[in-house]
Amino acid sequence: MTHRTAEVFRDDAYIRACEANVLDVNERGGIVLDQTVFYATGGGQPGDVGTLDFDGDSISIGTTIRAEGDIIHVPYGDQDLPDPGTGVTAALDWERRHRLMRMHTATHLLCSAIPCGVTGGSVGTDKSRIDFDTGEYKIDKEFLSAELNRLVEDDHKVETVWITREEFDAQPDLARTMTVKPPADAERIRLVKIGDDVDLQSCGGTHVASTGEIGRLRIGKVDNKGARNRRVYIHLGEDA
Repeated sequence: MTHRTAEVFRDDAYIRACEANVLDVNERGGIVLDQTVFYATGGGQPGDVGTLDFDGDSISIGTTIRAEGDIIHVPYGDQDLPDPGTGVTAALDWERRHRLMRMHTATHLLCSAIPCGVTGGSVGTDKSRIDFDTGEYKIDKEFLSAELNRLVEDDHKVETVWITREEFDAQPDLARTMTVKPPADAERIRLVKIGDDVDLQSCGGTHVASTGEIGRLRIGKVDNKGARNRRVYIHLGEDA
């Protein structure tokens, strides 16, 4: 499938704004741009919020989603919307995005520290969680907290690696979350690599450039969600 919107954030999650042109405004007021820095909801990470500035005016974007292959910028309430063809500046709520980048990278560290299958997850600004199929494995919160903060302090590089569909299909373990897979029609698959051997998995989300940028982490509740399933919550240290 050919997508109409170029995803500027894919190769550089630190770009806070970009110039763009409005391609379409749908019947619900959702705005499609030719390029964007806004991440659309997916893979457990919520869509970005921010503003679209044009002709001396500004509208607030309340979320960003995908629908029928398009990235849709969804405005808050009733606002005067730009017409197709209008040039805009798409600008993120950077503080919120950066917290999500830190949190999303932290969930990858959590995956690396618990040697179990991942059955689900959610990234948030206040807390994030990963669900694990633990079987007989016992989660030790004290050990887990120490291990995560060691990985943060070691300041491992976080980078993007692209592989072909054939390479990905030959390594199914690269899809750590059982319920989240790359698009079936994707010819190239994006991997997020942390350090030389900390973590490597398919992911379309936004991440910080090194683990040291995450800051101190705190393990929250560990909930029992069934005979084998455990839900582990993680928080940024400043929220303790």
